[in-house]
Amino acid sequence: MSNREQETLVEAAIRVLNTPDPFEKARLGDQIANKWIQGHINLPYHPHKHLTPPHRPARPSDVKLVSPSLMPKLGKAGSLQSRQALVHSLVHIESWAIDLSWDIIARFGKQEMMPGEFFTDFVRVAQDEGRHFTLLAARLKELDSFYGALPAHDGLWDSATATSSDLLARLAIEHCVHEARGLDVVPTTISRFRNGGDNETAELLEKVIYPEEITHCAAGVRWFKYLCLRSKNPETSNNDLVEQASCSTENDAEVFGEVIRKFHTVVRSHFRGPLKPPFNEVARRAAGFLPQWYEPLAVKEVTVE
Repeated sequence: MSNREQETLVEAAIRVLNTPDPFEKARLGDQIANKWIQGHINLPYHPHKHLTPPHRPARPSDVKLVSPSLMPKLGKAGSLQSRQALVHSLVHIESWAIDLSWDIIARFGKQEMMPGEFFTDFVRVAQDEGRHFTLLAARLKELDSFYGALPAHDGLWDSATATSSDLLARLAIEHCVHEARGLDVVPTTISRFRNGGDNETAELLEKVIYPEEITHCAAGVRWFKYLCLRSKNPETSNNDLVEQASCSTENDAEVFGEVIRKFHTVVRSHFRGPLKPPFNEVARRAAGFLPQWYEPLAVKEVTVE
């Protein structure tokens, strides 16, 4: 058996993170995800081998990076140029989403002694993000553009760096706050493409990407709950904790009141400013992310008489 066949999931995740080409990153990630899901990669990590993911994943050198404040306006998809800019922005976000998904596996899986279900959840998230990147990049090409044709910013990785030593914070900020914000804005983005006559991009977002992004937010909520419950009940079996963390009911605030208060504390410590409505309550609820989690963190809208 070759060394590659004996590779653990964390070792494979680090290979993805060290791959600069985003198309190869997506292809490699899909291959590794299938091996893990099918049982061809058996171990999440070596118990006695310490591996450190890169401080910053390898990234393409042909994408010009600028400060978020210097990014040009994307427009409302009414022109080809605006549609190209919007899809380019989405492609860039998905390229970082691939890295973020593999990074949480490589950086925290062993460190926090997470159960197998954690690895499987984020392997599936990573595989989805790779597919989203590939599909959106192909759509961008159909719009006579390509990834790297326009500037981009790396704000998503800034918050990943800020939460690189705290899994609770990483889950709260990247996989709850940012993922949920994506759910808030996607319906408007879909409408813009439709109104601009681009039904192909609208369908891709609506039928493929949007429903899968709901499951990604759900993974963040689930494992935030798990860590809080495990901290409070260290003697409880992993199976019971995973099952309890997977529950989402109308009584969520009562059952998980301490967890929700912890979420508020973590977000206030690691996220600048309040969360901004309007919120996509339907999609958030589908992810198990109920209003009591995020409404206390929101800026109140002022009604002008």
